[in-house]
Amino acid sequence: MAVTDTYLAVGLMTIIGIMMPLGAFVASRFVRPVADPSNPNVTRSYFFPGYVVDHSQYQRRLSTYECGSEPVGDAMIQFHFQYYWYAIIFLVFDVAFMFMTLGGIVVVEADNTVSDGTNATRAITFLAAFLGLMILGVWHVFRKRGRIYI
Repeated sequence: MAVTDTYLAVGLMTIIGIMMPLGAFVASRFVRPVADPSNPNVTRSYFFPGYVVDHSQYQRRLSTYECGSEPVGDAMIQFHFQYYWYAIIFLVFDVAFMFMTLGGIVVVEADNTVSDGTNATRAITFLAAFLGLMILGVWHVFRKRGRIYI
């Protein structure tokens, strides 16, 4: 298998990956109902000519949706960035685990190919440096606790 065949497969998957959402957007443009210019309470579909819905009877259509309950208060609230710390730390360690797993596979392969183990030692050193960098980033976030405002 030549290198060009590999790039051809990657290029084909890239084109498919771009065309699928674009196709969904184009199909949505023709199928979705749009507001009638003469009466904003009526929606029509250009693709389905018999589809006409009058929304004037539904008074709460512009209110906040809260799982069927009556909306309480305003939907626009202010909150601080520190509520996202745990999610961000989870993502950092999730990505770190992914790379560490890949690095473990590289270490096993390097250990199997060379008998003196120099490649395995080098791979473990890179993995330790990567993990140290991740831990340093998390330490920096915890050190800034209460002083990060966005």
